[in-house]
Amino acid sequence: MSAEVKPKIVGYLPPDMPDWGALISLGFQQVLTMFPATVLVAILTKFDVGVTLTASGIGTIIALLVSGRRIPLYYGSSFSYITVVVTAMSLYANDCFSDATQFYCPEGVKIVQVGIIGTGILEILVGLLIMRIGKEALDRVLPPVITGSVAIVIGIALAGTALSEASANWLVAFITLIVTIAFSVYLQGKGLIGMLPILLGALVGWLVSIPFGLIQWDIIGQAAWVRMPAFTFPAFGDPNAWAAITGIALIAIATIPESTAHLYQMSLYIDQLAKDLDRKPLEIKRLIGLNLVADGSDDIIVGFLGGCAGTNYGENNSLMAITRCYSVPVLMCAGVIAILLGFVGKLAAVVNTLPTAVVGGLSIYLFGVIGMQGIALIQSEKVNLFEPRQLAVGAIILIAGIGGNLGLKDGLFPFPIPVVFPNGIPAIVFAAILGILVNLIFLILPPSKFGVKERENINY
Repeated sequence: MSAEVKPKIVGYLPPDMPDWGALISLGFQQVLTMFPATVLVAILTKFDVGVTLTASGIGTIIALLVSGRRIPLYYGSSFSYITVVVTAMSLYANDCFSDATQFYCPEGVKIVQVGIIGTGILEILVGLLIMRIGKEALDRVLPPVITGSVAIVIGIALAGTALSEASANWLVAFITLIVTIAFSVYLQGKGLIGMLPILLGALVGWLVSIPFGLIQWDIIGQAAWVRMPAFTFPAFGDPNAWAAITGIALIAIATIPESTAHLYQMSLYIDQLAKDLDRKPLEIKRLIGLNLVADGSDDIIVGFLGGCAGTNYGENNSLMAITRCYSVPVLMCAGVIAILLGFVGKLAAVVNTLPTAVVGGLSIYLFGVIGMQGIALIQSEKVNLFEPRQLAVGAIILIAGIGGNLGLKDGLFPFPIPVVFPNGIPAIVFAAILGILVNLIFLILPPSKFGVKERENINY
């Protein structure tokens, strides 16, 4: 009886270099996966689409090099920063969101760039700190109840924006919303197409908009095939730059845990593939600090160029898990393709014809998902919500962040701080600071010092 022949395992670990045909096709697949969300953030925040694509490619390549080509992650635009970016541009470049036909607002972008660079510096400092003292110490200052609650605020505080956009044409918006949800649910596990529900939903919404006369065809006709992306220099001299830095950089409170979770997830899959290939596990989960330094490097690059604030993409991580391709050369190839796409003027023009109602339909779903991910973080970390101190921290973040953004004039708490927040503190920033300070009180004066016993969590 012949011995059983084991099936050949096919896959690429981070150092592996596929042949040129596989390299380019796998790289293009990575770009296709990141494209819908990355471009949508640019549309929602009125950044230049070409710059955003080019900056995404350059930022990814730089981040891969900073990590020593050990951490295979692709960087696209982050939804987590939309709230503070829209707030900052509305406050300091008033015309940005008053005209629905304006696709790109350079004056607002220049101010926000300073804040994105500040975020990059903060992420690098936190990464270096973790490399020195360990992640556990940081988790005490930023426990899951804070990071999860801030993530909830980021998503839900945008509810008014999503509904306002959808109101441009409710029928088109709801058709877009329903088909996008259907694609995300029913195409799961269907290969690459199952990873593109946003792109497919946007395409259906765009097609549905045609008989309603919502497509501005002249934008495409007037665009050049090849054009220079509208790179801008950060407005370091603007008096509002400090407010942008403080407000935008604080959102790293939510993105740092997200990035760390992606790293842990990738490490599991990569080490399993290494085992299947009879090779040594890479254990990239040990590189938490270096990963954040790479994240910060990406944000500094996109900040200087005028692209949207970045994050490593879960969509691309899932694609790598499906294809078993974690090759860093493939991701670098994807970066080069994204850079080249940024120079295609017709592509940016087609993207800019996406009607406001379609964007609104997509936003209802996407912003809600951001909020739900915050709940998922609290749930996955088994935060004890029967414990009053945990409830207190989460409660004040939610009410101050969501209520302040929706209920206060311009979403600002009326506590001006000279230079930093001369007009008042943005609600999401105030909520994050308030949560951190209350948590610090409990660290300095733990309830156990007063004979209070922590309530037991429910364990199902």
